[in-house]
Amino acid sequence: MMRGCEMVGRAAYAKEGVVLKRREKGLATPAPPKDVKRIEDAADAVAGRKALAEFRNSGKKAIPLREVRRRLGI
Repeated sequence: MMRGCEMVGRAAYAKEGVVLKRREKGLATPAPPKDVKRIEDAADAVAGRKALAEFRNSGKKAIPLREVRRRLGI
């Protein structure tokens, strides 16, 4: 059985895929920060496309940036 620091080292330096498990179920996977950033960016893009599609299907009209600035006093 590997210790926590060994697992993190393998994920960070050896680029090995490591899955932390309990009762044979995957719980977590340590990953290098650049991979986490890439995954977060992809999730943000998916959420943005979903929000845009929902807005377009809602029938609401967009507020021009000029009007938003006026309302906010900027």
